[in-house]
Amino acid sequence: MEQFNPDVLISEDEISLRLDELAKAINQDFAGEEVVLICVLKGAFMFCSDLMKKISLPVKLEFMQLSSYGDKMSSSGNVKVMLDVTGSIKGKNVIVIEDIVDTGLTLKTLLEILKKRDPKAVKLASLLYKPARNTHPVDIDYLGFEIEDKFVIGYGLDYAGRYRELPYIGVINAGN
Repeated sequence: MEQFNPDVLISEDEISLRLDELAKAINQDFAGEEVVLICVLKGAFMFCSDLMKKISLPVKLEFMQLSSYGDKMSSSGNVKVMLDVTGSIKGKNVIVIEDIVDTGLTLKTLLEILKKRDPKAVKLASLLYKPARNTHPVDIDYLGFEIEDKFVIGYGLDYAGRYRELPYIGVINAGN
């Protein structure tokens, strides 16, 4: 089994500080209202969990799972909904929690699906954004970090189902 020793790109402390800022913005934008967080599985689970703990509003949690990667390092171009939300989002404030906006195809597809369900608002929180690969632009309302076009793992992001447990964002380099 291939084993990588990733270089740290974004530390655990940097992530925590940035989540404080994102939660503050969400608390201000939706002051006095309930929000429905839709965690996009599997990669966003750590980001969603840590961010949710910092939000001081009433929160409901839903999950969706979409796939366009499989076990590869690049998108297949086909988005499949593997798991859908269980409750109605009609008239609700929805914040989609995503690990990374890469090409934007998955998020563009997901946002189109959700907007058809008549929510009050749909916002996007993404831990990471790779502008160099973005071919399907989406508005990111709450962005953690903009990164270069490198394959990243850790803090929920994986390579073939592994490395999600790392408490930081790491980079797989050619020398690994």
